Amino acid sequence: MSHNDPSKPASSIPGPSITTLSSREVYRNRWLRLREDQILRSNGKEGIYSVVEKDECAIILPIDDGRVWLVEQFRYTIQERVAELPQGGWERKVVDPEELARGELREETGLIASQMTYLGFLWIAYGFTRQKQHVFVATGLTHSDKTPDAEEHDLTLRSVTVNEFEQMMMEGVIRDCSTLSAWGLYLMWKGRQPHTVSQTP
Repeated sequence: MSHNDPSKPASSIPGPSITTLSSREVYRNRWLRLREDQILRSNGKEGIYSVVEKDECAIILPIDDGRVWLVEQFRYTIQERVAELPQGGWERKVVDPEELARGELREETGLIASQMTYLGFLWIAYGFTRQKQHVFVATGLTHSDKTPDAEEHDLTLRSVTVNEFEQMMMEGVIRDCSTLSAWGLYLMWKGRQPHTVSQTP
């Protein structure tokens, strides 16, 4: 069977189809690093591949009593104010993803969770970026003081019902792919829980 056969699972195709010939760092700041690699493709063609590297981050789904907590902020890259799930990173190597998630949740929302459930991780825009995003569900929520970063000066908090949250995604009010992916992962996880176990709506 050919390695290019679309019916063959990608995980069973042996070896990389792109080889790195050389790599150089083009730029870095506090939040990211940009490198440019000289590559050789399996078809014999050489080229370049630019990669943005960022430290791991977390996205948190705070849900209790049938309501989801969202943050709203101005996203400079798209010049819009948007609603999304709390998410972010600490610009350093992540040792404990749950510690990061709890820290981001409190920092952005002032919420403290009695229980954090790990759903897995996502790769964010891996066509050009290498960044891992850990996904957590936060339940048993209590309120504390927010401690936002300077970059989050305009961040506000709101809660919506699950139905309102899903309608916002369906209508394109929420277009953040991380938020949509986290919700999809949560629904799949929730659907696989034993029916005898009490589940958050």
